[in-house]
Formats: sequence, C-alpha cells, structure tokens
Amino acid sequence: MITVYATSAFVIIELINNLAEPLNLPPNLLTIVVIVLALGFPLAIILSWLYDVTSEGVEKTRPIEELNEGKKTVVPNAWKIATFVSFVVIVGLLTFNIIGGTKSLKAGDIQSLLILPFDNLTGDDQLDYVAAGLHTSLCGDVEQISSLRTTSKTTASIIKNMNLSLSEMATKANADVVLEPTLMCYGDDSVCILIRAFTPFPEEKQLWMAEYKEDRSQIMNLFNQITKEIALEVMVELTPEEEQLLTRSLTIDKEAYDSYLMGLYLLEDADQESLNKAREYLNSAVEKNPDWAPLYSSLAQVWATLVQMGFESPEIAGPKIFENLNKALELDPDNAYVHYTNGMIAFLTEWDWEKAEMELLKALAANPNDAMSRVIYAQLLGCLQRPGESLTQGRLAIELDPLNPMIQAFYSVVLMNKGDFETALAIGEKITAGDPGHLLANTVIQIAAFYCRDYNKVMEVTKYVLAHTGVDFKEVERIFRETGFVAAYEEILRQLEVLAQKGYVQPFELVSRYMMVDQPDKAMEWIEKGFEVHDQVMPYLATQGFFCEPLFDNPRFIEIIQKMNLPLPED
Repeated sequence: MITVYATSAFVIIELINNLAEPLNLPPNLLTIVVIVLALGFPLAIILSWLYDVTSEGVEKTRPIEELNEGKKTVVPNAWKIATFVSFVVIVGLLTFNIIGGTKSLKAGDIQSLLILPFDNLTGDDQLDYVAAGLHTSLCGDVEQISSLRTTSKTTASIIKNMNLSLSEMATKANADVVLEPTLMCYGDDSVCILIRAFTPFPEEKQLWMAEYKEDRSQIMNLFNQITKEIALEVMVELTPEEEQLLTRSLTIDKEAYDSYLMGLYLLEDADQESLNKAREYLNSAVEKNPDWAPLYSSLAQVWATLVQMGFESPEIAGPKIFENLNKALELDPDNAYVHYTNGMIAFLTEWDWEKAEMELLKALAANPNDAMSRVIYAQLLGCLQRPGESLTQGRLAIELDPLNPMIQAFYSVVLMNKGDFETALAIGEKITAGDPGHLLANTVIQIAAFYCRDYNKVMEVTKYVLAHTGVDFKEVERIFRETGFVAAYEEILRQLEVLAQKGYVQPFELVSRYMMVDQPDKAMEWIEKGFEVHDQVMPYLATQGFFCEPLFDNPRFIEIIQKMNLPLPED
C-alpha cells in the first residue's frame, strides 16, 4: 500500500508540474498538492501496517504466526496491473522531463539576468548617447530587485561587443536570461522601446517580447513599469519596499533628460575635458528641471572625481560637492545612487567612517547589484583594517561587474591594501593592454611595480600618471637613463614643488614619491598639507601599498592618524 501511495503521489506531482502551464493552472496548486500528499503519507504508513490487500479484498494484517503456518497473502491481479501501469507512467514522465525538451520556467528557475546595451535602430547615430543612457537607467532600476542578480552595465556592454551568440554571452555573464532592448524611436515627443527576453539553455528560446511607446517626459515611469514586468515574467517576487520604489511617479523635462544622459555619457570617461563638459550639461539640466535628485548627485560625483583625479583642489570642489549632495538627499532620501555618493564623500572627503559605512550599506540595501558601491565599501573596510570583509566585498564587486576596467582597478587597490602586489600588478597590466592611458590602472601599476622592484615599469607608467600635472617628462627620462631611478624621481619632485607654488598639486603626488626616494621628513610635510586640504588619498595612509609603512612609528604620523580617527594595522 505504501508503494502504491508513493507511486500515485509521484504521478500526481509530475502531471501537475508538466500540465500547469498548458492548462493555465494556478501557480500555487503544486505547492498545495505536495503539502496534502505529505500530510497523507503518515496515514498511508499506518493503514499499510494495519491492513493488507488480498484476493479477498482488504483485510486486517494477520499475526506472523499465521503466516508461518503456510497461508500466503495473495495480491489481486488488479493491484499488480495498477502497480505495473504506475511504473510505466513514472518511466514516461521521467523520459519526458529528461529528453523531452525544455521544461517550462518555474518560480526560482531564474536567478540572474544579463541586460544588453540598447541597439539604436532610430537611424540616427547621434542618438548613441541616448541608447547608452537608457541602458544605464534600465540597469539601475532592475538592479534594485534584491532576489535577482543583474550583471552590471559596463560588463554587459563589453560582452555585447564580443560578437558572441546569446548562449555564449549568457555563459560569459553567468546569466539565466538575456534581455535585448532596442531603441526604436526618440522624437520630440515620444520614445519607443522594444524588449525581448531569451533563455539560452538548453537552447535559445524567446520567453517574451514587449513594445513600449511613451511620452519622453514619462521615461522614468516607463522604466518602473518595464522593471515590474520583467520581475513578473521571470517569476521574481518583489519586496514591499521594491514595490513602493517602482510605483513612484515622476515627470521629467525632456531637454533636461537629454542633458542628463549626455552628462552621464561624458562622466564615464573620467578625463578632465569630459568631466568639465559633463558638469556643463548637468548644470544645464538643473536649470530646466531643478527638482530631480539624480542631477545633483551626478554633479556631486563629477566634482568628487575632479578632486580624486587631481584636476581640482578640495578648497574649490568641496563646497560644490556638499551643496549638490545635500540637495540630492533633500529631494530623494531613498535613492541608492544618492546614498552611494554620500557614502563615498563621507569616506574620501569628510573622513566620517561611521557615516560612510552607514550610507554605503544603505546604497547596497537599495541596490544590492551595484558593483561600484561594493568596491568602494571594500576600500573603506580596508582603510578601517578589516581585510577579510574588504576582500569579500571586493570579490562580490568583481562577480557583478567582472569586465569593468574601473572595478578591476579599484579591486586591485583592495588587493594592494592586503599586500598582494603581484596580482594587483597583473590586473593593472591587463587593463592598460586595452587602454594604455587608463589613469587609475597606471597608478596601480606604478605602486605595485615599485613594491615588486620593477623600476623600469614604474617609469613607463609614471608619464601617464603625471600627464595632467605639467611635469617635463623628457628631462625625467633622460636622467633615468643616465643616472637611475632615484635621481629621476628627485627631478620629478623638484618639478612638482615648483608647480605647487604656482597652482594646486595633489599632496599625495609628492608624499608617495618622497617615500619612494627615502625622504620621510619631506613626505611628512606633505602629509600634513594633505591633512589640511583633505586630500582624498589620505584615508589610505595606514594601508599597505601607499608607501607609508616606515612612518607607522613616527610621532607626527601617528598624530595625523589619530586626528583622522583611523586605526593602524595591529601588527
């Protein structure tokens, strides 16, 4: 009887599982049936213990003494036939599931998503920046779904350019579903978008397709709608907080949105000219749409990047950063990007470690798929001497955005903070193989190569690192060839000292190089100046990889560290 019950239960479950979609059965029916069958199983065990099925019908189980006397229990032919038929059905269902083609998707089947960049089919190549911005906006919305891992937009863009099949792209991104969005029109009044979703395994199959046409002023509401439909189609349940975020309504000035997209497009480059142009576009957008928070958080990001890259002094940029950041928080206190920017500024500029961690955790709570928030949080944890947590967050960032050169470069800083210079050097060289002038990657190579005692490589990349400062590198290279590394770096320092008298030079440009030529007293002078102007590299003072280890027992250095409320390594 137990065998028959188990067989019947299996058949019922498999029939419901395979017929649910064709017959449009309720999605929770299978769960209910499984619960009922599970509750019935103990009863089946009890009944099978008390009763037997014989040729004379159902009888109470006989004592073993009677069975030993030679009277056998005969199973009726009808039960034999039922058992045989059940066995055949089981085999058929298993065969159907194993080799019978693609199974229908069920809740929980899809856990990861690759959103490819928008194809621009408007016929106007000048709208490529719009397609790029729409990709950023769509990824930003979908990344808020906590139960769905979404590949970051930069890695998605790189994968798109690899000329791979859908299955190969999904494998590269470790994604269950690939989303192909297309910009069909972008006129004065409306925007047209086509989105197709494919499951690439075991074979490419289109899951669904949808077309959208909306007034451009309603573009943000359209993305909320698309995100909710994606969650519905891939059977992902939204949390109440996510539902609330995706039901907010917002109308955007059309020209302001265009300027915003162009500002984001230029911000990606992170060179001085692009950053200044990005600032102009964003300021123009603010004039047209002064109540939209992302404009202010993006402006704060531009000003912070200008300082971080050494293109602007903290005295000039600092007030602009906080002015825009406070306005963004006032307008949208729940925005993930605003919290990320606030956390980054608290970390690099305010040196408020508690606030920085709180804000970055808020950003990750609102958008757990944001690789940049994770890698900046990883660096904060490294500066706070929490290396295990730092490495974990850094690895998560790489998993989310594995092909993004900026994420890779930031991750290499995490590695240097724990003393892994060889791996950091390899990452930096991989980045510069495709982009020789990548500023952060060259900075990583400069530091890691010095610790690996490869002074030729240090000199190769220093010209890129100092390109924006005005240092005459031809003279530096001549001295390096004739006299060696120390003399060449002393010439760099001489020129930087002269340039610092004429304008702003990032203090850490001199701190690191004075330490590299073993002049700790001069380095301390510039560390104290860096403290005065809140140089954004100062939080890294007590980590490995920023040359200051020989100063860890210097009273002047310890005083600065204590003023910043930074911990020193325990050892």
